[in-house]
Amino acid sequence: MTTLVDPVPGGRPGDVERATALSGELAGRGVHGVVLAYVDTAGIGRVKTVPTAKLPAAAAWGVGMSPVFDTFLANDSIVTTGVLGSPDGDLRLYPDLDHLVVLSGQPGWAWAPVDRITQEGERHPGCSRTFLRRIVADAEQRHGITFKAGIEVEWAVGRGEAPDGEFVPAVSGPAYGATRQVELSDYTADLLAAFAAQGVDVEQIHPEYAAGQFEISVGALDPVAAADRSVLVRQTVRAVAQRHGLKVSFAPAVFAQGVGNGGHVHLSAWRDAVNLHSGGGGRYGMTAEAESFAAGLLARLPALTAVTAPSPASHLRLKPSQWAGVFTAWGRETREAAVRVVTGTQGQRDQAANLEVKPVDLAANPYLALGCLIAAGMDGLTSSAPLPEEITGDPARFGEAEAAARRVRRLPTSLEESVAEFRKDELLRTALGPVLADAVIAVRQGEIAAVDGLDDEQVAAAYRWKY
Repeated sequence: MTTLVDPVPGGRPGDVERATALSGELAGRGVHGVVLAYVDTAGIGRVKTVPTAKLPAAAAWGVGMSPVFDTFLANDSIVTTGVLGSPDGDLRLYPDLDHLVVLSGQPGWAWAPVDRITQEGERHPGCSRTFLRRIVADAEQRHGITFKAGIEVEWAVGRGEAPDGEFVPAVSGPAYGATRQVELSDYTADLLAAFAAQGVDVEQIHPEYAAGQFEISVGALDPVAAADRSVLVRQTVRAVAQRHGLKVSFAPAVFAQGVGNGGHVHLSAWRDAVNLHSGGGGRYGMTAEAESFAAGLLARLPALTAVTAPSPASHLRLKPSQWAGVFTAWGRETREAAVRVVTGTQGQRDQAANLEVKPVDLAANPYLALGCLIAAGMDGLTSSAPLPEEITGDPARFGEAEAAARRVRRLPTSLEESVAEFRKDELLRTALGPVLADAVIAVRQGEIAAVDGLDDEQVAAAYRWKY
């Protein structure tokens, strides 16, 4: 489990001693540096690195980094809010020693996620990891609810020697085909070895639908650890690919047409170690609380897309009839519904039952995405929100009147629409706090301006290698 205690100047009790021991252990294993990783508001992974010998100092006093990165765009332009985006100030990055791992795919390096606090030792209100930790702690302390989460990772594998900026698939076989697995068997075997060495529990890895596309599913963890793992998985996928002369893209849409890369979220709520999505008297074994949690997600999905599908390229992926979940609908194992109820196989349902949220991609900051999804679901749970009628098949078949009667709504078709919905959603903005909420709006508006006048293919190209 992830610790729910914030870092403090001088280190939490035992942190410095532990970091000192780790430093010696890492050096003995040939590790020379530690990657300190976080994700910005635009969904870009940012890092600082320190020599292994400096890990104790980082655990005690953090590592400096400007707060300006909270308003960076994917193209590294900077936007501003009332409190963010200036050249002033400094933050301290504190590594979470519980989640430090030696990077098998990057010999000589270890990796750790960070929390960010101010120089005065207070929580940085723009730190998305701290935000998620607070949301998780609040649900447990006030309602006795804990969570398990997992984030699927899809990526497109391209040839490293392709012309600059272009994507040429590294495999030629059909979707889900054995040919693809054979053609990249050395790469995927090395990935599995790297994940095993790093303690990442891989459920499956396989070829996917789009050109050159693969997917990996990993075991569920508490939400903060699940977000950390999503960042680590992508770091590893990219590093191992480079060692094989390959190039990878996690962008929502590598091309304007066709199926894009998703980052579907699997989420389940628990009380006293009992899964609320199984063994209840509701539909498909859900408890009343689980149904209301799903209802909370559905009700806020239009606003949530500003966090879960936050790039102009995200809306190239969010198209009907492509299993992207672009309607506010739920169904058991219905892959066109935005919220898919996964019951699991008979005999495993008490552990496996969960909700899959589909309109999520890997341009999303995973800490923001999970925190906002949980906030939305908990609002439904605590208000006993009713879950509407289940949808089967493709919701795109409904006419306007039938869709309205079934409370099925098309999700925003542009980032502008997503931001407008987010602005109206007081619950999500309050959960994030004014600093993070303003950063989300400012960064999304900056991304909109950055692609003004571009056609769909140009938008896809602009973000192809950003994620």
